[in-house]
Amino acid sequence: MKNIFFILVMAPLFSIMAQPKVNEIQPKPNGEVAYTANLNQGVVLDDLSWAWSSQNACFPETQKKKFTGKHVFFTGVIPKYSEMEVTVIPKDKSKNFSIYAYEIGVDNMKLVPNLDRCIRCEAGHKWDRPVRGKTQDHTRTVTNLVAINRPYRVVIGVTGANGLSEGDFTLQVKMKTR
Repeated sequence: MKNIFFILVMAPLFSIMAQPKVNEIQPKPNGEVAYTANLNQGVVLDDLSWAWSSQNACFPETQKKKFTGKHVFFTGVIPKYSEMEVTVIPKDKSKNFSIYAYEIGVDNMKLVPNLDRCIRCEAGHKWDRPVRGKTQDHTRTVTNLVAINRPYRVVIGVTGANGLSEGDFTLQVKMKTR
């Protein structure tokens, strides 16, 4: 009887849960493109454990507070023989944003937190302490997104730190292609 209750009453709730919007990007070979958005267009991810699993290794659990705001997603394809750099630039320099990007197969559309494995994952966030010989401003960048012998899908997540859920930003995508 309990199973019938679940199927009749609870199952419709799962079908109406909204899937996060994923914005398509069109990187330019040996060029740069920019997109604007606001964190309020994103979703909160209750489960961040995908990030510190050994199959993804995006950022350590000790840094999870820097990824607790709303997540806005972008995706595009990095062609073979290419390298991509992605930067988030908050409009309000006082707002603390973070960014991550992962590479998966071109036909793979897995979105976190349902990412069981990826080819590469990189993250950028505010440092906990100064780094000798370096300075950090309000921008966050991920590099080392590389495709050598085949193209890959890149999924980019822009998020707020410490629960930040609103803020205009520009996403800048630079690509070098051989």
